[in-house]
Amino acid sequence: MSLARALETTVDELLAEAESGDDVVIRPTRDVVHGATHWLLTRHDDPSGRIVAKMRYPAKKGPPQPRVHPGRDWFYVLDGTARLFLGEREHLVQAGHAAEFDTMTPHWIAGYGGPVEVLTIFDHHGERAHLRPT
Repeated sequence: MSLARALETTVDELLAEAESGDDVVIRPTRDVVHGATHWLLTRHDDPSGRIVAKMRYPAKKGPPQPRVHPGRDWFYVLDGTARLFLGEREHLVQAGHAAEFDTMTPHWIAGYGGPVEVLTIFDHHGERAHLRPT
């Protein structure tokens, strides 16, 4: 009680949880959508409108299942090698390399020779296409 008085506040205010705007630490939770695991690294109300996520794509055999949506995608490979299909072309993107592309081009990503982990940045169109179930 004397600490609260010295700080000219109440005990309740001293013990209250920090508001979400005051909490600078983001605690990502694991989610799986379209077979890829992701962890959101930004808040949905980020003023830039950008979403940053860590994603893990499994290796997949068989034909790609490309999708299109408005916007641009960017990713940086943290671990493994990504198979990136853009239109009719296949690109292998290794750890330490990045890719950026127009998402109106049919595209599909999977691990090559094992899972791949990437750091990715989406706009709201990319978030809707990649991080939300359809």
